[in-house]
Parts: sequence; C-alpha cells; structure tokens
Amino acid sequence: MFNLTIPGFGALELEHLVLDYTGTLTFDGSLLPNVKERLNDVAKILNIHVLTADTFGTATNELSGISCEIRIMSGGDLDVQKEAYVRSLGAEKVVAIGNGLNDRKMLELARLGIAVTGHEGCAVETLLAADLQVVNILDALDLFLNPKRLKATLTF
Repeated sequence: MFNLTIPGFGALELEHLVLDYTGTLTFDGSLLPNVKERLNDVAKILNIHVLTADTFGTATNELSGISCEIRIMSGGDLDVQKEAYVRSLGAEKVVAIGNGLNDRKMLELARLGIAVTGHEGCAVETLLAADLQVVNILDALDLFLNPKRLKATLTF
C-alpha cells in the first residue's frame, strides 16, 4: 500500500500499479534497462499489473522474474478493456502508467495517471488525460520509491 497526502491534490491510498507494456516498459518488445529490478522494488509497495496486446510476443518471457500479474488482451477496443480493468480493481486505489492512445482512458479513470514520453513518444490525448508526465518509466517508478518527488510535483 502506498499512502501520501498531497496539498491541493488530496490523499493517495494506492494498492495497484497498472502498466502498459509496449512503449512504456519496453522498446521494440524488450524491457528497458533496469526496469525489472525497479518493478520488483515497487512490488514491495504496490500490486503490479501489466496490460498488453503483446505486439512483439515477448511479454511473458520479458516479465518473468517480476512480481506482477500479466494480462494479455486482444481485439480492437484495448482502451475500453484497460479502462474496465482499472475499474475492476477500484480506480481510486490505482495508479496507471502508459504512453499510447489506448492508455488514455485508464490514465483518466485511475486516481493517479502518469504519461511516459519515452522512445516512442506519447499520444497527446493520453498526455492530457494524465495527472503528470515523465520522461521514462524509471522516472515514473522512482516517484513511489522517493515520494517527496511526487508530492513536490503535484502540490499547489
């Protein structure tokens, strides 16, 4: 569980971290350097869920050894599926992180939505749906390992 009160933003009482896979955690289907270790550190605080269409067919192998639940999705309505997944966990207890257009609904619904620019960039609608934007996934994960950074960014 991750608890933090941010003046002007309110209380965060988070239990779940929902992550997009392709473009957020990976580049061309391979986990970015140091992501595995960082995810396992964050897994001590939050339950990790990875949602993916598994574009490159690498998710199960790349995520082995990480304390997380993997949900491989199919069909043309990934944005709706991701939103429903966040809702099923209790959106007020979820932080969602993503970069693609199909991530925008889950970022908007989650108590805290973080857009990652990364190597692939970030869809503008997704950026607008987020509460904050970071350059890469390690920066996003570090917000939970160093919560004063999160507080400093969202306080007004």
